[in-house]
Amino acid sequence: MLKRTPFYDIHEQAGAKIIDFGGFDMPVQYDSIRKEHNAVREKVGMFDVSHMGEFYVTGDESLDLIQHVTINDASKLVSGKAQYSAMCYEDGGIVDDLLVYMLGENEYILVVNASNIEKDFEWIAENNSFDAELTNLSDDTCLLAVQGPKSVETLQKLTDTDLSSIKFYTFELGTLAGYEDVTLSATGYTGEKGFELYFNKDHVDPEAIWNAIMEAGEEFGIEPCGLGARDTLRLEKGFALYGNDITKDTHPLEARMGWLTKLDKGDFIGRDALVKAKEEGLSRKLVGLTIDDKRSIPRKGYAIFDEEDNEIGFVTSGSRSITLGTNIAMGYVDINHGDEGSSVFVEIRNKKAEAAVTKPPFVK
Repeated sequence: MLKRTPFYDIHEQAGAKIIDFGGFDMPVQYDSIRKEHNAVREKVGMFDVSHMGEFYVTGDESLDLIQHVTINDASKLVSGKAQYSAMCYEDGGIVDDLLVYMLGENEYILVVNASNIEKDFEWIAENNSFDAELTNLSDDTCLLAVQGPKSVETLQKLTDTDLSSIKFYTFELGTLAGYEDVTLSATGYTGEKGFELYFNKDHVDPEAIWNAIMEAGEEFGIEPCGLGARDTLRLEKGFALYGNDITKDTHPLEARMGWLTKLDKGDFIGRDALVKAKEEGLSRKLVGLTIDDKRSIPRKGYAIFDEEDNEIGFVTSGSRSITLGTNIAMGYVDINHGDEGSSVFVEIRNKKAEAAVTKPPFVK
């Protein structure tokens, strides 16, 4: 049996196309991916992302545990701040990427990918030799993402909290649509202005919140959005997707995550392997690709070649950019072919399509 979020009935009644995603029945689209994508870029859209996982970490050594299992420096956090990070295996391969929220002293929430909830929880628990308690709150937590240029105006109708004062990667606990204890987080996976809203399904009526947001955003043309648009939006911004662009077989330094890999923060799982990789130099790296030929849409797993027809890499994510009208992708290529502006060739239906190496984001 696939799991369902508290919003499943809403999705079904709206005629959404439902798919299995990470073990959940989730809407991939309602009307069309293009319509939902454009709503987020130009107006406002709302996603049910309650399939994501949330772990509560408390105790005197909660920070020590987080520092041990993540690659970013969580000691830089203060209450009300969030941080993008990742976890690695000893060999540097990526367990998952995640968000770390500091609620207060010795009190954190980790937000992980839906398909990795059980794996991540077990991994952290196995490595918890600290005075820290780990609790899985995933089944109790609802998460809605309201994204787009009109997201603030939409949500401001429903709360007394000054949303314009909540800066990127910060959050506040407030009231929304008459319900208390809603976390209003200025984060998201679309590259647009927006908020992610966390609340306990037993304390807040999920359908009432959904309906209130849809009503508040009606004048701005709000659209319910599925995971299809979430994927096209994140790809245009060059955001990595676990299972595609980052996996246990890739490490952060080659995956454009060097900026959040704090090798000088002290020991953490995977640090030795990452230090060695940095010293020896990268053999490949994750790059963006653009293809002018409109008929040649790159897809995950397609091989990448150089001008001499040597295979030098593979596509990890690819699609037609709805915003740009060109074909875009991300993929790993040999380090010698990873310079911006270089030409490579993607094999698509037994033909080679020329692609230009491009530094993401594709849409600024």
